[in-house]
Parts: sequence; structure tokens; C-alpha cells
Amino acid sequence: MKKKKSTETLVQRMKAAGIVLLAIETDKLTKRYGTLTAVDEVNLFVPEGEIFGLLGPNGAGKTTMIKMLTTLLNSTSGEAKVAGFDVKSASFSVRKSIGYVPQMLSADGGLTGYENLMLSARLYGMKRQYRKDRIMDALGFMSLTDSADKLVKTYSGGMIRRLELAQAMLHRPKVLFLDEPTIGLDPVARRVVWSRLLALKKEFGMTVLITTHDMEEADTLCDELAIMHRGKITAVGTPARLKAAVKKGANMHDVFVHFSGGADIEEGGNYRDIRSTRRTARRLG
Repeated sequence: MKKKKSTETLVQRMKAAGIVLLAIETDKLTKRYGTLTAVDEVNLFVPEGEIFGLLGPNGAGKTTMIKMLTTLLNSTSGEAKVAGFDVKSASFSVRKSIGYVPQMLSADGGLTGYENLMLSARLYGMKRQYRKDRIMDALGFMSLTDSADKLVKTYSGGMIRRLELAQAMLHRPKVLFLDEPTIGLDPVARRVVWSRLLALKKEFGMTVLITTHDMEEADTLCDELAIMHRGKITAVGTPARLKAAVKKGANMHDVFVHFSGGADIEEGGNYRDIRSTRRTARRLG
């Protein structure tokens, strides 16, 4: 615990000195449901331009964290800022500054890819004269131009995820939130999504926060990771540093088990968690 505190102090000092700008910052962020504490006084610091992974067993509090940071859920106590805006007092500004791809399918299968993006452009309040160019740019960036006029229900799982990323990036958000972005995808489709996320970071300087149970994904994509267990952050660091902290030759599976109280990647979660996960995997598969 002492090591975590000193790390947070260092980040705060760097911010005060203008060395690092934070895309996400929380101070004792807490969410309680009666006697259950889903998120317990979490302090989280995500620098701008990073792909930041949030790992943990089902029920650790990851999705609750994302919902509070995206203004979909009010916190019980504590504070949070996203893209420089307070999630409580400036929620509208936060929503304008972020993109969000939930775990569940969000694209409309009865519309074409282009129509889905046009609907998103209107919902984001994008000016009419910019919509078509921005949509075509997004389709091209996600390698979906040839499928723009096809119904989304004919898309593969990987194509659907890329369309959802295109929807979320259409208004060029400062921060992109992704809840299990590659769940249910085959290895080839998963790596295509990874390449698009890395390109978003490189070409737009976008900050990305993802939750994942895929340890290869966490190791490949993430500049830095935080591991949650029972509502608390138990470890923060780069994949390399976290592996070194566990033991020589450790992999991300070892890191996950070590910092999540011995919980295995395949364990955890209630019936509702498992049903939701399997439904998403089936619809994308």
C-alpha cells in the first residue's frame, strides 16, 4: 500500500510541474449499493495519450468505475475528472469529450454501417456540413468503406466491433472507454481491433481506457495497467514492471492471479455476469 501511495504522489507532483497531463483523475471515488461497496475510495491517474487497462475478476468494480467516469452512474462519494471536467458538475462537457463502447452490442443490425454512423453523428450534434466527410473518414480508418452500404446484421463480429469504434470516435473524443472490446472475437479479428486502437493512439493522441480479461491483450496494448479486486486498486504499473514485481519470468496471468487475491481468470462473477458475457460473445461470434 505504501508503494501505491508514493506512486500517486509522484504523478500528482508531475502534474503540478506540468510534466504530465491527466486524461482521467479520481480522488477516493466510491460507489455503494446498500451494504455492498462496489468501488472503494479509488485513486486513479491516467495520463493523456495512453492506452490504460483496467483488469480484475468479474465483480471487481471495473464496469462500475467506467459507468461513473462516463456519467452513466453517480458516485456515492469522492471526485473524478475526465478530460479536465468534473463528472458531477460538468457532466455535459464530459459526455462531449468521450466515446464509449459498452460490452453489449450497440450497433443497430437493421441499419447499414453508414446509417449507423449518420445516426451517431446526429446524436453527437455534429454539423450537417461535416457529417459525410467525417463518416467516410471513420469508415476508411476502420477499413469498412466497402461494407458501408451493407446491413450490419450481415457483418462479422470483428466488423461490428470496428463499426462501434468508428461510432465512438466519430466526434474525435479526447478519451475513449471500451468495456471488453474484443470479447467473442476470433484471434484474427481481435488483432485487427488491436491495430485500430493503436492507430487511434498514434494518429489522434487519443487516451483509451479498456477493461479486459484477455491477458495477451493487456500485455500487447496497454502502456499501463491497474488491477482491481473487491472494489480497490491493488496494483498499478506497466506490464513489464508488474511482471517483474511478481517474479522472474512471470507472465500476465501470474500478475493477474497475484494482485487479484488469488482469483483465477476463469473464476468470479455471478449468473448475470456470465449470461451477459456469453450473450455478447454469441452475438459477435
